[in-house]
Amino acid sequence: MQIGAELFRAEPYAERTMSCQSSASLLFLHRLFLHRCGNTLVVAFVLTLATGCGKKEVAQAAAPPEVEVAAVAQQDVPLYTECISILDGYVNAQIQPQVTGYLTKQNYREGTVVHQGEVLFEIDPRPFEAGLQQVKGQLAQAEAQLGKTKLDVARDTPLAKESAIPQAQLDNDIQANEAAQAMVAASKAQVDQALLNLEFTQVRSLVDGVAGLAKGQIGDLVGPATVLTTVSQVQPIKAYFAISEQEYLKLADRISAVSEGRRRMGEQKILELVLSDGTVYPRKGWVVLADRQVDVKTGTIRMAGAFDNPGGILRPGMFGRVRAVTGIAKAALLVPQRSVVEAQGSYSVVVVGSDNKASIRPVKTGERVGQLWVITDGVKPGEQVIAEGVQKAREGLTVRPKQFNFAGQGE
Repeated sequence: MQIGAELFRAEPYAERTMSCQSSASLLFLHRLFLHRCGNTLVVAFVLTLATGCGKKEVAQAAAPPEVEVAAVAQQDVPLYTECISILDGYVNAQIQPQVTGYLTKQNYREGTVVHQGEVLFEIDPRPFEAGLQQVKGQLAQAEAQLGKTKLDVARDTPLAKESAIPQAQLDNDIQANEAAQAMVAASKAQVDQALLNLEFTQVRSLVDGVAGLAKGQIGDLVGPATVLTTVSQVQPIKAYFAISEQEYLKLADRISAVSEGRRRMGEQKILELVLSDGTVYPRKGWVVLADRQVDVKTGTIRMAGAFDNPGGILRPGMFGRVRAVTGIAKAALLVPQRSVVEAQGSYSVVVVGSDNKASIRPVKTGERVGQLWVITDGVKPGEQVIAEGVQKAREGLTVRPKQFNFAGQGE
């Protein structure tokens, strides 16, 4: 429009006296300008209409989002107390030699099951064999001396009665005989000790169990302070865990019955073991002991449970979770855990009504049971909550619900 304005701007009177040819040129430019501007406005108007129609068609074509819903279930559920635990051998026997010498042989394969009395290591026996021969010689000397003193006493006893020899001589013979007897006893003890030392050159397992890695190598000089390996009894195997004072009080009656002898250990198997991969160990365990006091710093008490481990699958050092049923929640309301949305410490679920409209509802949560979550307030039995596709739902939005697959909910 600026061009048109400039073309038809008022000009001085002297310049208006232009020729007919100039006037005709100006009229042509004016008509050309109006023609082009008109075409542009028409095109813009048509595009605006087309865009508006397209948006209307898209809005009409959008379908409600599809979500998966699950009904709020109502049933009695067990309440568990769960604690982190670490497994350990029922007995962990450190294998240490009882004599000093050089290792000459390793008779077991690391990581395998060994039996009580089985020879695991051998120490060079030659010094101990020589020591045994030496004390045996000393024993022979002592026995010879004892025999001489016996002859002296036997010979001098009748002579002393007849006063053929002084009584003091007989007394000396008797004392020498008693000293010889003591010498023989001492020599026998030395022989026994030498035999033990020679036997100790064969280092044996103290228990049935799994033998660990060898810490001593062939040729090492070892002694009573040297730990050669450790053998752990893993059938059964222990699980150590700590529980709070409040949780302990829930199990106190059962624990006291065992500690006081009113119930045989292992008779009541109440413990479950959840392994690090999430699977539940198929055999239940029992409480072995509770520590004598509650730790005043943490407010917890250390416990030990035991689990049958016939295949040796469980090994010392493994982590898991020990749990026990400490109560029953009557008529509890359950929803899938994935239905619950947490935001800044508050929890909510999306409920789908009979009109298929979504409604965001705050809830209060309780214990988790498998893949389900106990809801203590906010929903009613039978209501449909979104378990898959929560992010698609908004307050008041119409959705297309279908049934959620509950496969494996109890695991």
